[in-house]
Amino acid sequence: MPTTLTPTQIRGLKLARDGNLFPADAGKWTHLNATVTYAKNDRFKERPQKIKFLTSATVDDLKQFGLLQDLSPDAGKYDAACGITMAGKIWLMQNK
Repeated sequence: MPTTLTPTQIRGLKLARDGNLFPADAGKWTHLNATVTYAKNDRFKERPQKIKFLTSATVDDLKQFGLLQDLSPDAGKYDAACGITMAGKIWLMQNK
């Protein structure tokens, strides 16, 4: 049975493909030590680029589909880092 994801879940899966996700404040998940970056191709001034993040609900949905997994299963539900599974990588390859 093919899994259909919402656009928010697809963006979250692509974010997890770029690196492991760690819990941040207020129920958000992002990369470890994520900071605001600046565009290098701006001619006049550097514009800040937002930090990309996921909500806990989206992370839970992706875990239920088997596309994300906890990297340390003995930690608490919202304390462990999450990584993409091989099923998640295959889903992204098939559904670009």
